[in-house]
Amino acid sequence: MLRSSCLSPSLPRASGGSDSDRTVGVALCWCFAIDAFRLTFHAKIASPRKGFTMTALVRAAALTNFSEVAQELGFDPGAALRRAGLRAELIRQPDQLIEADRVARLFEDAARSTGCESFGLRMAARRQLSNFGVVSLLLMHQPTLRQVLLTLIEHLHLLNERLAIQVEDVGDRVVLREELLLPGAAHQSIELAIGVLYRMGEVLLRERWLPTSVSFAHEPPANLAFHRRFFKCRVEFNGAFNGLVCRAADLDVANSAADPVLAEHARKMIAALPDDRQRSIDQEVRKAIYLMLPTGRATCKSVAAGLGISMRTLQRELDEHGFTFKALINEVRQELARRYVANTHHSLGEVAAMLGYTTHSAFTRWFGTQFGCSPEAWRTRSAPSTRVLSP
Repeated sequence: MLRSSCLSPSLPRASGGSDSDRTVGVALCWCFAIDAFRLTFHAKIASPRKGFTMTALVRAAALTNFSEVAQELGFDPGAALRRAGLRAELIRQPDQLIEADRVARLFEDAARSTGCESFGLRMAARRQLSNFGVVSLLLMHQPTLRQVLLTLIEHLHLLNERLAIQVEDVGDRVVLREELLLPGAAHQSIELAIGVLYRMGEVLLRERWLPTSVSFAHEPPANLAFHRRFFKCRVEFNGAFNGLVCRAADLDVANSAADPVLAEHARKMIAALPDDRQRSIDQEVRKAIYLMLPTGRATCKSVAAGLGISMRTLQRELDEHGFTFKALINEVRQELARRYVANTHHSLGEVAAMLGYTTHSAFTRWFGTQFGCSPEAWRTRSAPSTRVLSP
């Protein structure tokens, strides 16, 4: 978890329907200083072969309700799964591990083919806490929603190796930020992930679950009707982060259904699971960079502290396995730059700050070195000529 304190005495208030909708999102990502932080990555760190990056996996439970939503929209789920290189029977094998990138491509293909930009969110609307598998019992019996979230972060390696979640305390509010470490745009996957997080709060707190806003970094769909029905709060697009904003007090409301005995039983069940899938040091560093880059604190020293090791140890472990911190932060910047620059609602000055640069000129020089052109030229060339319509 990363705890942050806001530099200003109060957050700017956002209003709907204009550019000011983005004010809160920008403020939450840029206007706080990290006093003391602890990024907890609970998966064991493995030692990969030199220069080798393990394929990120996700439980096949990520496909839950894919078939139902596809069929409702007149789409053949079996054919879509085959195109993505996934077996149809995986739908009935929720604990099977599959490639996260294939799942992300499947969801994007389904949204394009059906013309439904709310495809991922429609899947989220059907999800239950039980879809987390054995981890669900542990989550259901945590004393507060805050503990549920921290427990979820602790066990993310059992659910989705591409997903990173961060809890930020900002005054009397809490920002629940989610990022997916995926190359290119994955709007459906991120909307599914945030939708599932929203559903979790709804299931556990019922009418007491009252987030103040939901933020997406990507552009809005042509039709917002389903998003507005699903999220019972303000929904913002083209924001500076992906996630939810809620009142800090709501996260500490007691969970009346919590049973510490059952929680301990669930922990023992999880501890007994085979632990043959360990995460590599480069994957842990990438996740930390994704979460910390917009704050300007994605330094080797900060990431090492978040991982609970010294900077020298981190540098040595990366070097032993053929990686460098400089190369990893550059790789993450490239992935995020493609997303942010393509979104014309972000000024290039905002993009520079979101990528951890304090000056536009430094960002422009870096971008030219990486992509062979200026960010302005890249944005012009990558501008979409058409958009998908949503029912």
